[in-house]
Parts: sequence; C-alpha cells; structure tokens
Amino acid sequence: MYILENITMAEFKKYLKQTKTVIFPFGTIEEHGGHLPLNTDSLIIQETLKLAARKKRFFLAPISYYGVCTTTGDHPGTIGITPETLRRLSFDLVVDAYKKGLRNILLVSGHGGSLHMSALKETAEILITRLKGIKIAVFSPYDLLWKELSALAETPNDSHAGEIETSMMLYLAPELVKGRSSEEYPAVPKPFVVKNKVRYWPGGVWGNPKKASEEKGRKAVSLITDKIVEVIDKIEGVN
Repeated sequence: MYILENITMAEFKKYLKQTKTVIFPFGTIEEHGGHLPLNTDSLIIQETLKLAARKKRFFLAPISYYGVCTTTGDHPGTIGITPETLRRLSFDLVVDAYKKGLRNILLVSGHGGSLHMSALKETAEILITRLKGIKIAVFSPYDLLWKELSALAETPNDSHAGEIETSMMLYLAPELVKGRSSEEYPAVPKPFVVKNKVRYWPGGVWGNPKKASEEKGRKAVSLITDKIVEVIDKIEGVN
C-alpha cells in the first residue's frame, strides 16, 4: 500500500518503477444531517481507496478535505471553497505529480456536487491537452454506480446523508454515527437559485437514514472498491 505521505523519497523512486498511477481523493467538511459527522464524504472515500490499495498497486495521495458545497453551504458546520479554488488546487497537484514522473492521474471525489465535479473535470480537460502522455480520470463513485447503489436502497431517490451513506458509515465507522435523523428531502424551488437554503432543507438529509444497515454499507463499499480497481485497470491499459 503506497500511502504517499508515509513513504520516503527513496521509496517513492523505487515504487515509481512499479506504478505510474496516483489517486488524489477529494472530500468535504459538510453537514450530513444530525446523525453523521462533517467528514462523511472524506472518510468514505479515504477508506474505500485504502481497500482498493490492498488489491491494486498505486500511489494514494492525502485527501483534500475541502470542496465546493452549494446546497449545504448555509448549514451549520459546512466549510467550503469556491470552484475557482478547487480548479487551481487540482491543477497544481496534477502538474506537479506529472513533473515527478506520474502519468496516470485519478481525481476521485467522495462528494458528488455538480459544481464541485465540474471544477475537477474542467481542470482535466485543460491538462489533457497540455501534458504529453498523461491519462486523467475524474469521477465520483456515486455517478458511476448510481444504478447499483440505488438497488441496495429501500428508499427511492436516496442521496445525501440518507440510507446508503448512513449504511456505509455504519460499516466503516459506526462509532461516529449518532442515532438516525428523520426522513427528509430538499424543497428548493426549481429552477430558481435561492438564498438561505436551510429554509428549504432544514435537516440536511436526502432520503431515509432509518433504513440504513451495516450490511447495506458493506455491499456499497464493496461495489465502490471494485469500481475503483476497475477504473485503475482501464487507465493503465490492463485487459
């Protein structure tokens, strides 16, 4: 398991002969209802990537804890950054990784917000034309596995801090789950952009956490781990 912050310069040079792949994880400090911690997005993606690292050889970089949070931006505890900041951060990370000899770059996000993901994808679109021989993948596992994860949930249209996220936290870090929030869904009036989104979504839950279970969490984590390994195989050209 090549955890980037834990290896030495000499080890980096040695491991670079074995893999040119690095994953940069992105999370958030963001409200997840009254029952899940603010680092839910970050913890889930970190732990699933560590599981993937047991199956596949790659460099796993430290997580970037701050992301673009729009709908949850007014809720207590959420601390976000702008899309411009995320574009600049991801740009610099990829460019410097490329300078160090890494060629397969994965930007993997535990947060699936649309502006957040757009910022990461915009960075990739610019760099794929500038850096010779680079391969870049940008994704949130929730986007790639929407159908499969939805099939695990009893709750239709389950999402933020709902049944599946709560289930994964019950599996990965049950000590951090503080009871269960009530079922809730955001009521922001589309297509309007509004201020004070807490007014339309007071509890910050999208789904029914009360239907969560550790077993559902285990299955969801397994799906995400396998998908990450699959994407690494594809970017490395493994058949």
